Amino acid sequence: MQRYFLQNQPDENGLFLIDGEDYKHIVRVMRMTEGDKIITVSGPSSVYESEIVTINETSLTGKQLIKLTHQSELPVRVTIAHGLPKGDKLEYVIQKATELGMSALKPFSADRSIVKWDQKKGKKKAERWNKIAKEAAEQSHRSVIPIIEEPVSTNQLSSSFHEYDAIMMAYEEDAKSGESSNFYQFLNHLESNANILVIIGPEGGFSESEVNRFTEDGAVSCGLGPRILRTETAPLYILAAISYHFELMR
Repeated sequence: MQRYFLQNQPDENGLFLIDGEDYKHIVRVMRMTEGDKIITVSGPSSVYESEIVTINETSLTGKQLIKLTHQSELPVRVTIAHGLPKGDKLEYVIQKATELGMSALKPFSADRSIVKWDQKKGKKKAERWNKIAKEAAEQSHRSVIPIIEEPVSTNQLSSSFHEYDAIMMAYEEDAKSGESSNFYQFLNHLESNANILVIIGPEGGFSESEVNRFTEDGAVSCGLGPRILRTETAPLYILAAISYHFELMR
């Protein structure tokens, strides 16, 4: 069944309204009719098999039927802080990292970021990023849509470290030097429900000043194996490893 995130909470009888893009997708793309079933999400613990009750010209009404208890969220919250990369790489990261369980994305203007954030075009781009996250969350049967933040500076990123239980920095120089245990140790010391920040550099990697600042402020520098990964591959590798560690091994 197709999954949709509700914009408004259902009423006391479990009735809800869907309009806008989701309405168009249900009626015009999926060609559903009254009586068809969908999955609706109105909160992390409010996932229901629902039924389409009535369809109007611009909206539809549905009703929650059966509460679903399947858990699809990672046992830990993972925020990806990603140095702004070139082109549409960040869109790719948003889509795939959402599928893999990312909780939030915090882009930042790294010293070696070629792309500079344009405030004038920023709102439209942020809207697109959030749309990508929503669609990926529906496709992968998430019960939470990741929060996609507008880019921050390196200083703002470092100043937010106190909000997290643990911070790791994927550093390619560690991989080149053969470091292979820090990431394992980092995961091994985490508990379920931990709030984690993972920092990924842009194409050129981190500057020396960024490495010093992040590690001095509490980030653990980690290699990701003997191969050097592209900037858009690293967060996916990390999320897959976290899923294996916390979900498949247990």
